[in-house]
Amino acid sequence: MADTHVPDLILHRGRFTTLDRSRPMASAVAIKDGRFLRVGTDAEIMPLAGPQTRLIDLAGRPALPGLCDSHIHVIRGGLHFNMELRWDGIRSLADAMGLLKKQVDLTPAPQWVRVIGGFTEHQFEEKRLPTFDELNAIAPDTPVFILHLYDRALLNAAALRAVGYTRDTPEPPGGQIVRDSAGNPTGLLLAKPNAWILYSTLSKGPTLPYEYQLNSTRHYMRELNRLGVTSVIDAGGGFHNYPDDYKVIQQLAEEKLLTVRIAYNLFTQKPKQEKDDFLRWTSMSKYKQGDDYFRHNGAGEMLVFSAADFEDFRQPRPDMPAEMEDDLDGVVRLLAQNRWPWRLHATYDETIRRALDVFERVNQDIPLEGLNWIIDHAETISDASIDRIAALGGGISVQHRMAYQGEYFVERYGAKAAENTPPVARMLARGVKVSAGTDATRVSSHNPWVSLSWLITGSTVGGLRLYPQSNCIDRETALRLWTEKVAWFSNEAGAKGVIREGALADLVVPDRDFFACPESDIPDTTALLTIVGGKVVYGAGEFAAWDDGGPPPAMPDWSPVRRFIGYHRKSDPVGASLQSVLRRDAAAGCGCNQACRVHGHDHLGAARREVPASDPKGFWGAFGCACWAV
Repeated sequence: MADTHVPDLILHRGRFTTLDRSRPMASAVAIKDGRFLRVGTDAEIMPLAGPQTRLIDLAGRPALPGLCDSHIHVIRGGLHFNMELRWDGIRSLADAMGLLKKQVDLTPAPQWVRVIGGFTEHQFEEKRLPTFDELNAIAPDTPVFILHLYDRALLNAAALRAVGYTRDTPEPPGGQIVRDSAGNPTGLLLAKPNAWILYSTLSKGPTLPYEYQLNSTRHYMRELNRLGVTSVIDAGGGFHNYPDDYKVIQQLAEEKLLTVRIAYNLFTQKPKQEKDDFLRWTSMSKYKQGDDYFRHNGAGEMLVFSAADFEDFRQPRPDMPAEMEDDLDGVVRLLAQNRWPWRLHATYDETIRRALDVFERVNQDIPLEGLNWIIDHAETISDASIDRIAALGGGISVQHRMAYQGEYFVERYGAKAAENTPPVARMLARGVKVSAGTDATRVSSHNPWVSLSWLITGSTVGGLRLYPQSNCIDRETALRLWTEKVAWFSNEAGAKGVIREGALADLVVPDRDFFACPESDIPDTTALLTIVGGKVVYGAGEFAAWDDGGPPPAMPDWSPVRRFIGYHRKSDPVGASLQSVLRRDAAAGCGCNQACRVHGHDHLGAARREVPASDPKGFWGAFGCACWAV
């Protein structure tokens, strides 16, 4: 019989920030059956090791609880990730266009090249988007679709031909097909402010076959693991139907292939039929059904379309229609009766106030106490609305959308109005529950460290300082919004987000000291080691040998994921593949880092080669000739 007190894994000689207020720091942790068994000093933990216990020496590296994104669209995003070229973090348009050209040359007909969110023109040195002449010169025959935030999409001439937009195509509701003087589409699609035209056009492109979607979703999780993400709350998404579009993630969960924990909310798909969606779903799904890796988390972020205030800050604030309250009342009552929590997309305080009127009315008949319901985004929320949310027992999930759209908000409303968008510090001071996330990938990047940087510095990715110091928060508070505080939003308070005995054993060893590195370096943080449920799901640098290699190569073989990294750090050569970055980091982090003229110091490749230990020449050759002994 297995000894229930012998750890499966011990990490030691580390500097653990536990976020457990009773023991904020530790040097070692013991893990058993996916949970933290003991947390303490090396002297306390190392004697627990048994013959089968694996030991990982952190050699003084800092370690943090695994990051949890409280609002992301990972299930939908995973289905398409392998088809998308990422411009996240790229500092110049010239470099971005260079990547685009490389991908165009690799992409076969009739496939598209897609850049889907995660960037803003303000991050580029040139402070602009590409022209249509530039896109058509690079890709005369390959369709190119570029989604920029929620405000616009750029299509080259080949993409216009592929989707069939002509001078006779009618204008979409809430959007615009920009035309030249002859009435022909130019390739610019605008949300005014409804993003339906952007997403409906994107949906016309080719999709991946089911087998490739499985692979694509695994690669998206791998990218999140690379950035230290161990858990997410999925906010559903438009053009993403339940249960049909959840078959991929369900299969991966059943096959124990998830490397990110997912709590998922269900997003209504049919305007004027929203209540029908939730009537059907509440009859077939139970709140919290599933396990620690994949579980149902309620409704939203779309509850009714009449309450959706799209946040295109280039357009005036939309007024919600008169029927909003009646529509919302019917759905919220149904959810409250079934004890389903919900989350509601709401950018502007004008929308939030009206939604709270409904919630308070429902609460008089069906108490909401114990339902962990959420307002999402809340960029212009007032103190009065914050207090009303707190009084009703709700929470607010904020995302770093202003890091990508802040310049446009200032342009329309002024710098003073932008100082508290959203007022995170005031939310915390007033006692409401708050967590943080990204809303990736169609607006912001999936990189959690960009969000953490925004919370701490108050600056956009383009370098504009939006917030005074009074609306910025310290590093520990920001980290808690990405870990400990998120657990309430999936009704898992105390079970994750902290390094504590009995909690889920999720942690990250970042490549730099989050608490000591310059603020400007925070967005470029990546993981050296990511552990979910006591299992290594990502290893790099000196921990590369612990990595299992991840999923099979990205499919199809022309996928951008095979060749380009998902988030580009300042130190990453533009156009570098993830493999080349890992090899460089492995060599740089190795204790025997020196010029190996025989094998090029290729420890990452060596660690993954199957070389028999009985062949001394082959064995030591694989591990870098004599450098093993240094």
